[in-house]
Amino acid sequence: MLAIIGGSGVYNIEGLANTRWVKATSSFGEPSDEVLIGELNGQPIAFLPRHGRGHKIPPSEINFRANIDALKRLGVTDIVSVSAVGSLHESLAPGMFVIVDQFIDRTFAREKSFFGPGLVAHVSMAHPVCHRLGDHLYAAAKQIDIPVVRGGTYLVMEGPQFSSLAESELYRSWKCDVIGMTNMPEAKLAREAEICYATVAMVTDYDCWHPDHDNVTVDAIIKVLLANADKARALVKSVAPCVHADADASACGCRSALQYALITALEARDAAMIEKLSAVAGRMLKE
Repeated sequence: MLAIIGGSGVYNIEGLANTRWVKATSSFGEPSDEVLIGELNGQPIAFLPRHGRGHKIPPSEINFRANIDALKRLGVTDIVSVSAVGSLHESLAPGMFVIVDQFIDRTFAREKSFFGPGLVAHVSMAHPVCHRLGDHLYAAAKQIDIPVVRGGTYLVMEGPQFSSLAESELYRSWKCDVIGMTNMPEAKLAREAEICYATVAMVTDYDCWHPDHDNVTVDAIIKVLLANADKARALVKSVAPCVHADADASACGCRSALQYALITALEARDAAMIEKLSAVAGRMLKE
């Protein structure tokens, strides 16, 4: 099943049928909201409002672990994150979409792993998004004439405040392409849960580095967000059949990320942790 994590407006897609809101459960607490389950072209699809309907949860208070765990329990195998970002390059103008392939994680107030004392694991994040999903997204965006760039580095800041000018210039010197507040630890947790994950970063502004650009305001961002909403819905509608029809999906490396990641000896594993991780790591814990 494909899941979309993003704003509330993303799921208002023409042709979405048999919809129902499902209260998702997780052993890691409460997810951001209920999950909208429906069918698109006869195939199941799920939508989770990352900040809750009405945007009531700030970035640092999102229960990322509960969100990913709940989606895994619902049978989700692929996640597309639709996220608003600021641009750190002149060429990435507001309205552009970037299919991100790297992250720099500068968050510090969030739970970043499902694992811990009693059951330790180390997954690879060298390539933090699913290349296969990224290819599908890029092809779909090009097909429906959405201005899109394939590849880029997303700097994830803690927030909720926007960057200072010094910070913005620092991130530009690091060769980052876009900046936002939401895709970490989301991408790390998806990898731990062996779910394929890709990001569609929708540029809303130039952050604060641009000499001719006004300071970033919520009003300015919302104006561009609304303009991008139709594009985002069209992209989801276009890419969903490609994801569902992908014959190579089952062999994707994302789906075996835990194969050599669990390091705690069998006799030393905590029973409570094993139970808590029954969805995220159940494939490995049953072996």
